[in-house]
Amino acid sequence: MDLIDHFHRMAANNLWSNDRLYRAVTALKPGEFEAGRAGFFPSIKATLNHILSVDLYYLDMVEEGGVGLAVFDGWTDFEMPVKLAAVQAETDRRLMSFCEELTKPDPDRRVPTDRGDDGIIPERIGDLLAHLFLHQIHHRGQVHAMLSSTSVKPPQLDEFLLDYDIKLRKKEAERLGL
Repeated sequence: MDLIDHFHRMAANNLWSNDRLYRAVTALKPGEFEAGRAGFFPSIKATLNHILSVDLYYLDMVEEGGVGLAVFDGWTDFEMPVKLAAVQAETDRRLMSFCEELTKPDPDRRVPTDRGDDGIIPERIGDLLAHLFLHQIHHRGQVHAMLSSTSVKPPQLDEFLLDYDIKLRKKEAERLGL
């Protein structure tokens, strides 16, 4: 496996993990999505909205969309988990498409990143993607922990990359077209 294959698999894992997580979140009882909880962000709602907004920011960077930090201008958190899940799934598929189109030199190619008062900083696409996947995993883990104090059991999120686990994800992978 080379780095491009790894990024493609991580993007597929990202879609799959978010799908599992959102199926749990959309099954929450009324009030649980926005209820205050211990975590870096104060609720499941706030954490998932943060994940999506940062995904959009980093996708803009790697795609060289030119929006930059303006992604956050006027950002309004999604109030309903079903709508948030749909937009996250669209964003995850956009990330998968980007990773599918990577060529061998792309991970080392530098793209401009809008860092506000610090200016435009050239960063490697490979580093930006690695950071994006790490960011997703970090905050999904926080939502996973927050689900432990709700009416919904947290889903298993580490059954994707190993052949041993195929039997545990086969139906979902087929449903998602992975």
